[in-house]
Amino acid sequence: MELNGLVINFLGDSITEGVGASKKENVYHAVLKRKYGIAEARNYGIGGTRIAPQHKPSTVARWDLDFCGRVKDMAPDADAVVVFGGTNDFGHGDAPLGLPSDRTADTFTGACHVLFRSLIEKYPDKPIFVMTPCHRLREEFRDGEHHQKGGEYGDLKRYVEILREVAEYYSLPVIDLYAESGLQPNIPVLREKYMPDGLHPSDAGHERIADRIAAALRAY
Repeated sequence: MELNGLVINFLGDSITEGVGASKKENVYHAVLKRKYGIAEARNYGIGGTRIAPQHKPSTVARWDLDFCGRVKDMAPDADAVVVFGGTNDFGHGDAPLGLPSDRTADTFTGACHVLFRSLIEKYPDKPIFVMTPCHRLREEFRDGEHHQKGGEYGDLKRYVEILREVAEYYSLPVIDLYAESGLQPNIPVLREKYMPDGLHPSDAGHERIADRIAAALRAY
């Protein structure tokens, strides 16, 4: 795919919104636009949000604007769509993981099906890229980032695996930041350079993500 002149919709959470970057021009999609000639990078990121709806309302109402419910608000004329979520589903979402057969948004697995199908129906002839979460601190916990979820849900890797599995079902290309971004905050030197708070990328981290997206787009 030729990058120059593309219009891309980016659906995501706080990383897509821009947390971690020193200014909006250094958020990964803005870097992609600047470095690679993207015509328009539309930011549909809302901090704290999850792919799956929350069963118990959050203390911050904005966090409950789940991805599934926001597809309708995205402009229909994009040349491509990039979805980047799942880390908050792991961190503080209360939807159970669910089963491969789930097709409603009551579980994380079902919500991934609802989200991807909604995007396909809205953009049937456009590529939809699914980005997995990056590594993060405390990703091995199975009951949320601070043990606050009150039960066993699965570590971050399980959420990543579900995203991969559901994307494969719909034959959607995956940009696997968990496996191949080089962002791993459990390594002190990498945390200092790329993810100082253990979750949100620095300017250098955002640039790494932009480069991974550019490579995936070019290879499509």
